Amino acid sequence: MNNESKLNKRQDKILDIVEKKRKAAVSEILADIKNYFGEISKITINRDLKRLLELNLITESGKGRAVVYELSPNYNLFKHINREKYFSVETDKRNAREKFNFEIFPILKDIFIPEEEKHLKGLNKEYRDNIKKISENLLKKEFERLVIELSWKSSQIEGNTYSLLETEFLIKEKKEAPGHKKEEAVMILNHKEALDYIIKNREIFKTFTVSKIEDIHRLLTNNLGILRGLRKRAVGITGTKYKPLNNEFQIREALEKTCLSVNAEENPFAKAVIAMILIAYIQPFEDGNKRTSRLTGNAILMAHDICPLSYRNMDEVEYKKAVILFYEQNNIGYFKKLFIEQFEFAVKNYFRI
Repeated sequence: MNNESKLNKRQDKILDIVEKKRKAAVSEILADIKNYFGEISKITINRDLKRLLELNLITESGKGRAVVYELSPNYNLFKHINREKYFSVETDKRNAREKFNFEIFPILKDIFIPEEEKHLKGLNKEYRDNIKKISENLLKKEFERLVIELSWKSSQIEGNTYSLLETEFLIKEKKEAPGHKKEEAVMILNHKEALDYIIKNREIFKTFTVSKIEDIHRLLTNNLGILRGLRKRAVGITGTKYKPLNNEFQIREALEKTCLSVNAEENPFAKAVIAMILIAYIQPFEDGNKRTSRLTGNAILMAHDICPLSYRNMDEVEYKKAVILFYEQNNIGYFKKLFIEQFEFAVKNYFRI
């Protein structure tokens, strides 16, 4: 259902042909395709081209017989990447972008194709119908459950060793589990505090500002020895050659551009995804960036009456791979796929009678 999905071999070959020719007419594509797949009809090729247009992988220009196709500006954003093959290459040997790409902002548009948007809206209607049917007390309990599970999973992604049951006991009873570092309990309780703040003040996140991102980060990193405010020195990221911006002024500029992009986007699902991936990409803070990106995404969703994500069944390794693919290839396909899966999970597992 998404444009990260694997294309058929013929569609992959069409993309190769268009990439090599820069601009290609249907007749040229058809002739080249026949060399690889044998006799094939023009109707079939037109069907393939229509699908590639729907997926924003190519663009069409001209009229009649003068119509030509070329790769779209956001081809790299959505093209399928064989993840197993990509990550089988050692980090330092991968053909990866190593620096921040300021040209990414105008490209991050229309990231959901119509069928994906329809699917997400349908799921959210299900969520809204569900919360109308449950009592205020049950609604409160479901938010409490989601807060516990999100606090646990988001912390686990960061290396926290608390179990889900230990997290529940910590949040409900304020008692730390034995055998764990103090900082782990603080991290989890900070998640709860940040989520409580977001739930209480969800309306303010209909518009996005740098100060609101900083507020979420401050709540998430309180008493963890992490400097507040935008970082003033370089940071490295494990598992990737990508090096984030190391200049405070450029970091602020990138965050401001992020806010402009999010506020200009009409689709609230896209708002959330753009905010999450760009905060992770910019790495504006000394630490706690991905935590901040996840909770910022939920703040945007809840501001628009959309079911928040718990990430409860998220595979941490796959999550990190999705983020690294954006760092190194500016490819959002896998990250978007995981977002859709997590949204499906949230709607099917929370706020139901």
